[in-house]
Amino acid sequence: MTRYLVGRLLGLAAVLSVTSLVVFGSLHLAPGDPVSFLLHGRPATPEAVAALRSQYHLDDPLPVQYAKWLGGVLRGDFGRSAQFHQDVSALIGSRLPGTALLVGCAALLVAVLGLSGGILAALRPGPADRAVLIGTGVATATPSFVTAIALVSLFSVRLGWFPGPGGTPAGFPDRLYHLTLPAFALALTSAGMLARVTRSAMLDELGREHVEVALARGVAPRTVVRKHVLRGALGPVVTVGGTMLAGLLISTSIVETAFDVPGLGSLLVQSVTAKDFAVVQAITLLSVAAFVLVNLAVDLLAPLIDPRLSLRGEGSS
Repeated sequence: MTRYLVGRLLGLAAVLSVTSLVVFGSLHLAPGDPVSFLLHGRPATPEAVAALRSQYHLDDPLPVQYAKWLGGVLRGDFGRSAQFHQDVSALIGSRLPGTALLVGCAALLVAVLGLSGGILAALRPGPADRAVLIGTGVATATPSFVTAIALVSLFSVRLGWFPGPGGTPAGFPDRLYHLTLPAFALALTSAGMLARVTRSAMLDELGREHVEVALARGVAPRTVVRKHVLRGALGPVVTVGGTMLAGLLISTSIVETAFDVPGLGSLLVQSVTAKDFAVVQAITLLSVAAFVLVNLAVDLLAPLIDPRLSLRGEGSS
């Protein structure tokens, strides 16, 4: 366990190092002078351009710029936003709770809808199984922005059950109420995929010899499903579910923009549009770090859930 954990942490450090190089290099790979992006086309005197280059260390050699930026990142200083004129760390800190709450609600919906749908399809062959397969097929094939438009049109505009994009929630319960439609839009695709994975894993476990023997010996089907089938199916379900949870962080940019939710996803879209590189670099680096950490947690949990898996490579990658 210790060797595995050390190896994964070293791998995490290597991934983040390469990611930091790519993220930082994006500023210089983009066409045009970075100063022109910072000025947004406004005319400026040579003195103002020189001061701007000095402020953002653009007059330093590229390795020196990277070293200064990376040193600031390690201290929690991601620079200053050219669009919002404030520290990027403070800007991200103000938007992070909204995204975290949205992802948490979506993850709960994915777990409830995905697991219940997959279990129902596996244990009830016939019309129920076909209905789940059709529903999950539609869910996985529908992009989140299409789901967002459909939910707003039906439940906000026509029925008026939920508020539309925008608005200011009053208190935590009202905030959850405003996040209901965004959470469903974010969770629907992942819930459909998790339901299919759960169904496949359950069917695989139902066909195993020890399950058939237990049923033949007269053990109650509920007991067999709970103690043998569900437990055996949890390994692949947790592995895929962890990857989907990390993927929800990436999908927030579409859903938050569609529903005007003030989170990291909408901030990323605004920053890309305004070419606010400091914010784009910070959010991208944090998203990669969160994705890798979630997958590391899944790899550590998988052998505890299913002892048949090994930390030597039989778990998730």
